[in-house]
Amino acid sequence: MIDTAAFQGKKAAYYTLGCKLNFSETSTFGKLLQEMGVGTAQKGEQADICLINTCSVTEVADHKCRQAIHRMVRQHPGAFVVVTGCYAQLSAEKVAQIEGVDLVLGSNEKANLIQYLSEAWGESPRGEAKYYKVKTKDITSFAPSCSKGNRTRYFLKVQDGCDYFCTYCTIPYARGFSRNPTIASLVKQAAETAQEGGREIVLTGVNIGDFGKTTGESFIDLVKALDEVEGISRYRISSLEPDLLSDELIAYCADSRAFMPHFHIPLQSGSDTVLKLMHRHYDAQLFADKIHKIKALMPDAFIGVDVMVGCRGETPECFEETYEFLDKLNVTQLHVFPYSERPGTSALSIPYTVSDQDKKLRSKRLLDLSDQKTEAFYRRHIGEEAEVLLEKATRGKAMHGFTKNYIRVELPAKLASAELDNQLVNVRLGELTPDKQALRVYSLKFRV
Repeated sequence: MIDTAAFQGKKAAYYTLGCKLNFSETSTFGKLLQEMGVGTAQKGEQADICLINTCSVTEVADHKCRQAIHRMVRQHPGAFVVVTGCYAQLSAEKVAQIEGVDLVLGSNEKANLIQYLSEAWGESPRGEAKYYKVKTKDITSFAPSCSKGNRTRYFLKVQDGCDYFCTYCTIPYARGFSRNPTIASLVKQAAETAQEGGREIVLTGVNIGDFGKTTGESFIDLVKALDEVEGISRYRISSLEPDLLSDELIAYCADSRAFMPHFHIPLQSGSDTVLKLMHRHYDAQLFADKIHKIKALMPDAFIGVDVMVGCRGETPECFEETYEFLDKLNVTQLHVFPYSERPGTSALSIPYTVSDQDKKLRSKRLLDLSDQKTEAFYRRHIGEEAEVLLEKATRGKAMHGFTKNYIRVELPAKLASAELDNQLVNVRLGELTPDKQALRVYSLKFRV
C-alpha cells in the first residue's frame, strides 16, 4: 500500500535527454507524481525529487547525461535523485557511483518509480529517507505511456525495443527486443486523451513499424483504429523505418481523416556500401521509391530524414554518394548527427575510420543542405491558408504552432492569448521569421 501522504507537498524537477519516446515517458512520470500530490518545481525552486531520463545513442549523449546528473544534484542539494533511461540501463554501475544519485532504474523498472519512492520514504520525514540504489536488466516488459507534460501535443508510446541490431547501435541492448501493447489498449488511451481535451497525438516508439510482434497485430491496423477515435484531430508518426513504410500505409495516410502529411524516415546513409556495413534492411533505391510515393500522393508532405556521418567505412566517395543522393531527393529537413563509437557494437570491427575534423565538415555540408531545403519548402507555402494547432506561450510572448504538414508558424504577441492554446485556427501564412525557423502570421481568419 502506497502512502500518498508522504508525497503531499513535495516538489519534483525533471530533465530529459534523447528521443520523443523519452519525453513521453518523463511526462508520464510527472503525471503519476502529480496524482500523488507532487508539484513541479519552478525555476529557482528547490526540488525534493529529481528525475533524469537519459539517452545513450552516442558518446556525446553519455557525456551530456553525466553533466545533467551532476547539475541536478548541484542545483537541488538534498533531493532524492532518480536516474533512468538508456544510459542508466547500459551503464548502471557508473551512474550508481555518481555522488548524489539515490536510485538507478533500468528501461522497464522505471514503471515502478512510485513504488520505489514510496519504499525509500516509508513513513519517515524526507530528511530521514532511506537512500539506496537499484540496478536492473529487465528489458522484456512494456511500460505504457501517453502524456503531454507541459506541451500541447500528447505522445503515445505504441512500441518499445528493436530487433534490428544495426552495427553502430546499442538500442537493442538498452531497450530490449521489439514488443507492444494491444491495439485496443492504445485506442483506449487515445480516447482518454480526447476526453482530457487533447487534439494531437504523436505515435512514439523505438521501431514503431515493427508494431504487432507481441500481439499478432499490424501497424496499419493500429493506424486505422486510431483514425476512428473521436475528438483527436491530428496524429503524427514520429519515425518509421523505410522498409516498414508500406505503400498501403502511405496511401491510407494520404486519405486519412487525422493522420498528417508528415513523415520522419531514417536513412542514415545514401551509399549502398555503407548501408550494407550498417546492416540496414534496405538500399538507397528503396528509400528513394518511398519518398517518390509519398510526394506523388501528398505533394506538400513534410519529410524529415535522419543521416549519420563519419561512420566506420564511410570513405570520402561514400559520403559524396550520400550528399548527391540527398541533394536530388525531395525531402524537407535533415537530422544530421556524427557517428560515435559505442562499446560492444560490431561496427568496431570495420577498419576504415573517419577523423573528427572530417565528421564536422561533412555534418556542416549536410546541415547547410538541410537549411536550403527547409527554407525552400517554407517559401513555397507563403501566402497560403493553413490550419494551425497553437501552443501555449509565456504571457507577452509570441505563440507558435504547426500546420498539418509541420510548418512552424509564429503568431505575434499582440494576437496571442491563453484562449488560443490547443486551438485549431485557420491563418494566412506570411513571410519567414528572421531566423528562418517559422512563417509569421498577422491575422487569424477563423477558428476551426
